[in-house]
Amino acid sequence: MPELADALIIVDMQKALQYSYNFNGLVHNINDRISQYRQSNKPIIFIQHNDQDVVRGSDLWQLSGKLDKQKEDIVVEKFHPNAFYQTNLNKVLMQNSVRSIELCGAQTEYCCNATIVMAHGLGYKIFMEHDMTTTFDNDYMIAENTISFFENIWNQRFVTFQ
Repeated sequence: MPELADALIIVDMQKALQYSYNFNGLVHNINDRISQYRQSNKPIIFIQHNDQDVVRGSDLWQLSGKLDKQKEDIVVEKFHPNAFYQTNLNKVLMQNSVRSIELCGAQTEYCCNATIVMAHGLGYKIFMEHDMTTTFDNDYMIAENTISFFENIWNQRFVTFQ
């Protein structure tokens, strides 16, 4: 079983992204990780994006109903790809004595990447399992290749893969 970090951060697993690559499979895998963190009584933090396309309170803004989110879980709302930018995420992590995080979610090349790079810059140890982010095909790569490309960049530079 992969090592647990001090906290699990789930980025933008919202209905707006439900048609991204392997979204339902990723929800299943995230729920497995949530269960392990819950059993160890470690913080579970959901990041929820708002912008002009994903409007706060709209159906697309809602977290996937398939996620095992409980009322005691922490939710941090953001308006920028970087989940630390002008949010209380760093304060929440410090209040919970978090020095290491496990990150998963959407979108690989935007919000996950921006948050990973910032977390690394702030000194957090970051753990991930392979294929725990999702994205869409784009004009240059299919989603699987984008995920692989970013995992290769992150590996041992920003993230320890388990």
